[in-house]
Amino acid sequence: MPELAVLLVFIPTFFLVSLTPGLCMTLAMTLGMSVGLRRTFWMMLGEVIGVALVAVAAVMGVATLMLNYPDIFTVFKWFGGAYLGYLGIRMWLSKERVGSPGNAVIQSSNWGLVSQGFVTAVSNPKGWAFMISLLPPFLNLSEAISGQLIVLVAIIMCSEFVCMTIYASGGKSLRVFLQRGDNVHWLNRLAGSLLIAVGAWLALG
Repeated sequence: MPELAVLLVFIPTFFLVSLTPGLCMTLAMTLGMSVGLRRTFWMMLGEVIGVALVAVAAVMGVATLMLNYPDIFTVFKWFGGAYLGYLGIRMWLSKERVGSPGNAVIQSSNWGLVSQGFVTAVSNPKGWAFMISLLPPFLNLSEAISGQLIVLVAIIMCSEFVCMTIYASGGKSLRVFLQRGDNVHWLNRLAGSLLIAVGAWLALG
């Protein structure tokens, strides 16, 4: 287990980094607008699992493999970006009311939302770079790595979950405002545009 002094530095550091706007936070806000906070929790589940996988893989050396064979990573990034862009385009073109049977994003299954979060987290190059640069300095190589890694990854998952909840709650509040009167049409377009932007950011970043 990491020393107390290490934890006192690691916790606020990672929380502030998680709170910074990025791919996953933007996706959380977008889904908070389109499907509400409760269903966004499914996306968050996939995201925290993805982030945990990236963190463990970064420490175990898979990140080195990805860096040596960037074509594999590029294909995965494009796949994830194209998927999110597809959902965004469908929602942008939708004329249905938010929450109606025709809404593309609303109709995503719970598994679909989990997949969105997982793919976004694992395909995020900044996430890989951050884990590679952040985690090793907080690990004491003279002690068992497994115990330290479990604690640090648990902290990372909690920080990501809390920050995404903040962003999704903001999206939900914006949804309530936009659902008044004729603003529903703009909600579909705004949420769709954000999904397209996240997809492009993921594919081209």
